[in-house]
Amino acid sequence: MSAIFLLAVLFVALAMGVPVAISLGLASVSTMLLFADQTLLSTSQRFFHTMQVYPLLAVPFFILAATFMTTGGVAKRMIEFANALVGHFRGGLAMASLLACAFFAAVSGSAPATVVAVGSVMIAGMIKSGYSEKFAAGVICNAGTLGILIPPSIVMVIYGAVTESSIGNLFIAGLLPGILLTIVMMITVAVIARKQDLPRQPRVSFKGALKAGLDAIWGLLLLVIILGGIYAGIFTPTEAAAVSAVYAFVVAVFIYKDIALADVPGVLTESAKVTAMLMFIIANAYVFANVLTTEQIPQAASEWITSLGLPAWGFLIVLNILLLAAGNFMEPTSVVLILTPIVYPIALQLGIDPVHLGIIMVLNMQMGLVTPPVGLNLFVTAGVAKMSMEDVIRASLPWLMVLLSVLIAITYIPTISLIVPQMLGLI
Repeated sequence: MSAIFLLAVLFVALAMGVPVAISLGLASVSTMLLFADQTLLSTSQRFFHTMQVYPLLAVPFFILAATFMTTGGVAKRMIEFANALVGHFRGGLAMASLLACAFFAAVSGSAPATVVAVGSVMIAGMIKSGYSEKFAAGVICNAGTLGILIPPSIVMVIYGAVTESSIGNLFIAGLLPGILLTIVMMITVAVIARKQDLPRQPRVSFKGALKAGLDAIWGLLLLVIILGGIYAGIFTPTEAAAVSAVYAFVVAVFIYKDIALADVPGVLTESAKVTAMLMFIIANAYVFANVLTTEQIPQAASEWITSLGLPAWGFLIVLNILLLAAGNFMEPTSVVLILTPIVYPIALQLGIDPVHLGIIMVLNMQMGLVTPPVGLNLFVTAGVAKMSMEDVIRASLPWLMVLLSVLIAITYIPTISLIVPQMLGLI
């Protein structure tokens, strides 16, 4: 009865438009008052305990690093480098947009930031070069989802904190799926370019490409520093986040000089706003997870799923459908925080690797970013491209088949996610 009440209050509140954080807190507190033996004091203690969860310290630092990188001219340099590499192919400007999104995803960890940083330059550039407005918006909207798959990913940090999985292993596991998705999308562009006779860009000389690469190297080095530092044993993933924030500050202010020292307080303020919003959601989600555990809801759900006799592949079908549906109505961090405590024990019981499960969840959240009514990338792309939401939705929907094909492949071929961590002896 408590499980039904808890979930009913949550989804009714969400349906009424109550913010996710308030909905989680309201459902948790009302369930504890009516069904549990715990006091409100224990609830408040659990709420503030979230601020002491060590892996979650990575969240504000990665957000700060992303804010410095987005505010500065890092994206512009990465776009120029990507264009130098692939712009001379037919449809090369769209391919360069995809590659630039992959590059910027590796320094921002945020899908909306990737859309803003790359889309604000490349959508107008593609339209000016002869691409349709619909095609340009569809490419950027979907390529921007790489921001939560290619490390560093804030969604992975949160999943790792909730499940107590290695965030470093999740980062490494996300590399190959991120590269695979980028390649598949670029192949799709190449096929469309041949059919529609899309334009080429002038070929950049080797010297010009090298210059563009050297100009972008300071931003691209961030991923090397994060992953290299973690697996060289120099620092933990949480400490890597702090290092990335300091590095982004130095690059933006002293190397590229895109941000003046006088502008730094504004960057810090913007980062603090995003951090406060996200941490409030996380704190309420931890209280929600505590109520789930106290009322033994995950255990009951696990026993029920197991009693159905579903094999692991059958459970993964159900999981993907559930995550895709949830992603239509909630942003990624909320879905991960709400559903992970329920599905994680079931996945473990069925022998699904926790790292593989994390990558599956992130890929589902990518699709949620480009599906209405709450697809965040749709809203951001509409603003950047100055298009109506209806037009952006129509532009992005065909690309969902590409995302779905990669999701199916990674769901049922765990090696794609796990081979790199296994080769490194991490799992």
